[in-house]
Amino acid sequence: MLGLMQDWSLVCHRIIDHAAIQYGKRKVITRSIEGPIVETTYTEIRKRALKVAQRLAKDGIKPGDRVATMAWNTWRHLEAWYGILGAGAVYHTVNPRLFPDQLIYIVNHAEDRVMMTDLTFVPLLEKIADKLLKIERYVIFTDQAHMPATTLKNAVAYEDWIAEVDGKFKWVEVGENDAAGMCYTSGTTGNPKGVVYSHRSNVLHSLAAAMPDVLGLSSHDVVLPVVPLFHANSWSLAFSAPMNGASLVMPGAKLDGVSIYELLDKFKVTVTAAVPTVWMMLLANLEQNNLKLPHLKRVLIGGSACPRAMIEKFQDNYGVRVTHAWGMTEMSPIGTAGFLKPEVAHLGHEDQLDVQEKQGFSIFTVEMKITDDKGKEMPWDGKTFGRLKVRGPGVSKAYYKGEGGDILDAEGYFDTGDVAHIDELGYMKITDRAKDVIKSGGEWISSIDLENLAVAYPDVAEAAVIGIPHPKWDERPLLIIVAKQGKKIAKGDLLKFLEGKVAKWWMPDDVVFVDEIPHTATGKIQKMTLREKFRDYRLPTAAE
Repeated sequence: MLGLMQDWSLVCHRIIDHAAIQYGKRKVITRSIEGPIVETTYTEIRKRALKVAQRLAKDGIKPGDRVATMAWNTWRHLEAWYGILGAGAVYHTVNPRLFPDQLIYIVNHAEDRVMMTDLTFVPLLEKIADKLLKIERYVIFTDQAHMPATTLKNAVAYEDWIAEVDGKFKWVEVGENDAAGMCYTSGTTGNPKGVVYSHRSNVLHSLAAAMPDVLGLSSHDVVLPVVPLFHANSWSLAFSAPMNGASLVMPGAKLDGVSIYELLDKFKVTVTAAVPTVWMMLLANLEQNNLKLPHLKRVLIGGSACPRAMIEKFQDNYGVRVTHAWGMTEMSPIGTAGFLKPEVAHLGHEDQLDVQEKQGFSIFTVEMKITDDKGKEMPWDGKTFGRLKVRGPGVSKAYYKGEGGDILDAEGYFDTGDVAHIDELGYMKITDRAKDVIKSGGEWISSIDLENLAVAYPDVAEAAVIGIPHPKWDERPLLIIVAKQGKKIAKGDLLKFLEGKVAKWWMPDDVVFVDEIPHTATGKIQKMTLREKFRDYRLPTAAE
C-alpha cells in the first residue's frame, strides 16, 4: 500500500522561493570585493538568481552542464549559485587555495563550461586559462566600473551579463535525484575526487543541519558564514539560513580577526561558523584589544579538531556557546555536532568540556559505526578505537566518473579514513586520520589529543604531532610548535605542562620549534609535508 501524499520534489530552488515568500525582507549583507558594504534581501536574491538562470540558458547551458564558481562569500556568489541550480545546471565550487595543477585538473575533469569568479582570482585564472579546455566564458563578479582589462576568454562583468535579460523566467524542471552541485576533495590519495550532490541530498542535509541540536537556526538569527561556499556547501549555511529565514552577513575576502570582529559587532551576528585557525585570529584580536562579543550566541567549529582551550575561552570569557562539529566533503558535509544532551547537561564545568572536546553525536540522516581493519564492528564504549564509517542520504556512494572504484562496504557504509571511538551516549571522538595515527609498541597514540593539549599552553600558537621512526617502538611522537608572536618557550616547561595529562607512554619524545606549520587548502595541518620535512629527524630516545 502506498501513501497518498503529493509528489513534491526536494529541489534546491524551492529554498530560495520559500525565503523570498516568507522571509523576503530579511537582509543579506556583504563586505564587497570592491570595498563597500552592500545590503540586499532574499526577495532581491531570488529576482537576480532568475536572471542568472535565464542568462545561462541564453548562453546555451543545458540541464546537467557544469558551471564553476571560484569566489568568496558574497551576495553575488549566493544568487549565482541559486541561478545555476535554477537553470538545471550543476554548480561546481572551486577552491582557489589549491595548487594550479590541481585547479587545472578538477576544472577539466568536471568539464566546466562557464567560470564565474571574483576580481581577486582574475590574475590566477589568466595564468592557467589556456589549460582549462572546456571553459567557454568567464563571468567576473563585478560591474563595468570595476571590470579589469583581462585576457580571459569572452570575459564579461556580471552586472552587464545579467542586465541583458529581464528575469521573466521559470526554473528549469529537474528531478530531486539529479545532480545539483560538485565539490572536489583533496583528502584522498592521488588526484582530487569529485563529490556530486543531488538536489535531494542538499535539501535533506540542510533540514537536518538546521535542527536545534545542530545549527539551531531561525528567522531571529543573523548568520556569518566565515567558512567559504567552496568548502562543501559552506557547511550547509547557504541553504539552511535562507530555508529558515536567518539573515546572512557575507565576509567577502577579508577573513582576518579584525575584519571578522567588525562584522560580528556591527551587524549583531548571532551565529557563525569557521575552522579553528580563523577563531585563533579572532580570539587574539579580542584579547589584544579588550573586546567583547555581546551579540554572538553560537559558534560552529569544524574542519579540524577544536582545542579545549578555544572552547573554554569562547564560553567562559565571551558567553558564546561552542558546537564542535565534524564532517566531510563526501557527507554534504556535516556528520556530527557536539550539543550537550540532557544526560550530560548537569555535569560540572570540566566534565562538560570533556564532552565538548568530542566531535559530537550523529545528526539525523547520518548513521555511524566503527570497525577494525577487517570490518568487524567495535563496541561503543568510549575507549575502543576503530575505523569510522558512515551512511545516509547525504553521504557519497561513489566519486564522479567512478574514480576510486567501489567506496562502500557490504552494508553501504563509507570509510571516512578517520580513526575514532564512540561512547555509550553516541558521542564520537576523532583520535586521528588513519594515516596519521602514531603506532607505538603495537598501541595507537592520538596525534590530535596531543596537539590539543599543547595548544592549551599559554604561549603556544599552534601545534602539530607526527610519528617519527623508532628502532624499538616502531614510531614515537614528535611535537612541533609555533610560539605566539614575541614568546619563547622552553622545551622542558612545555613537556612538564603535558605531564599527568596523558599516559606516560604518550608523552612526546622531543619538541621542535618552527616559524610556521603548513596547511592544506581547507585549513587542515599538512601532516604529509611535515613527515617529509622531518624524514631524517633522529629522536634523542632512538639511542636508548
